[in-house]
Amino acid sequence: MLNYRFILYVLGLLLIIEGFFMLVSGGVAFLYGEYDLVYHLISSAVCIVLGGGVAFLTYGVEKHIGKREGYIIVSMVWVVFSIFGLLPFWLSGAIPSFTDAFFETMSGFTTTGSSILTDIESLPHGLLFWRSLIQWLGGMGIIVLSLAILPILGVGGMQLFVAEVPGPIPDKLHPRIAETAKRLWVIYLLFTFSEAVLLMFGGITLFDAVCHSFTTMATGGYSTKQASIAFYDSAYIQYVIILFMFIAGANFTLSYHAFHGRFKKVFHNEELRYYLGFVLGISAIIAGVLFFTEDNLGLEKSIRDALFQVVSIITTTGYATVDYLLWVPFLSLMIFTLMFFGGSAGSTGGGIKIVRVVLLLKNSYYELKRLIHPNALIPVRLNNRAVSQTIVTNVLAFVVFYIIIFSIGTIVMSIMGFDMETSLGAVATSLGNIGPGLGEVGPSENFANIPAFGKWFLSFLMLLGRLELFTVLLLFTHAFWKE
Repeated sequence: MLNYRFILYVLGLLLIIEGFFMLVSGGVAFLYGEYDLVYHLISSAVCIVLGGGVAFLTYGVEKHIGKREGYIIVSMVWVVFSIFGLLPFWLSGAIPSFTDAFFETMSGFTTTGSSILTDIESLPHGLLFWRSLIQWLGGMGIIVLSLAILPILGVGGMQLFVAEVPGPIPDKLHPRIAETAKRLWVIYLLFTFSEAVLLMFGGITLFDAVCHSFTTMATGGYSTKQASIAFYDSAYIQYVIILFMFIAGANFTLSYHAFHGRFKKVFHNEELRYYLGFVLGISAIIAGVLFFTEDNLGLEKSIRDALFQVVSIITTTGYATVDYLLWVPFLSLMIFTLMFFGGSAGSTGGGIKIVRVVLLLKNSYYELKRLIHPNALIPVRLNNRAVSQTIVTNVLAFVVFYIIIFSIGTIVMSIMGFDMETSLGAVATSLGNIGPGLGEVGPSENFANIPAFGKWFLSFLMLLGRLELFTVLLLFTHAFWKE
């Protein structure tokens, strides 16, 4: 039987955490003396009082958590956090539409980065900070955060960890899940701090440096500027952000090993080599085409523009320095294809994930060899280890589900009257948690003109993509609810 009281207890505690983070944004509003302070305080009070009330009424419940409770908690917390996280935007009138406020907040927490805002600079600093902070919290994962700071969730925490951490094979750095979560968050903090410092050396203000480091490490892409990173027109700043986008798109377990001097494990990681190979190879192709097709661009600028857009899209960060839809159609098609790759497993990136792409390609190649040698045992290998057939089947099922959902989503958007380019781009960027898409939702546009139903639908796709499809889809099966 499902332990509903424990589910409510956990959600209540997490809501209290969200309320305290709202106070941090309120502190920023107080420092700048802007009008949004009162709305942060009201929103925080609502979260703390309501969350505290729910936790109090369910206190003392049996602290048992199984797989089903884990999946429900992980799915529900993103919805709950988005519903209450929208309050500062909605109550302040910065985003007067509830639907728009929910879309912006869900896009933030899922680190998608799609926005309905048409004048970002007009927002007060507290709201801009909250907008960046929700991406930073969603980047490493709300559940991973809770495992790090709420010892009570260490009871059966593996179920939450498996349901929330992206990738077919979640990595544990420590036998205790809470310790794994803490170590991941320490690495996350170190990288965030380092990027902020380096950005300040490039002339960015402390506020903008912190906000951009939040959204870079979360591979979220929210910027404090309407023109995104193109606003700064600085090669140094772009290269710093490229570096940290790449780091954020890699498996954080490898960063942990690197910090401890275990470089052999890093360099021998096959997924990392493919990740680096895809980035460099595709960037080289795009840079070459740009150099010969764009007038007066120059070699360095061609390389930088190509590298920035490729890393931004493949890691699902979604920052922009140029409008890639203005490039020759072949390059736009390459960018669109990259939207399905995603970052590494165990990263903050979305998408299908590099490891799944690699396993899919390997299995397809080995299937040809098996046809030639039907009696031979040819297992799929990753990092010189045979991958179990269960994992291969899981990867194949994931990719099939991903394609089916993408196809259905595209049909739904086209029924709403959007052209095929916009429909394909809107669904791909939402399901992959990327940000900019194609057509009317390209890098120089936004999602403001999407109708209300479309925004709710795309918000659902964001949640599906962030939680690796299965976590959410399981809730819609009869077998999940059957005792």
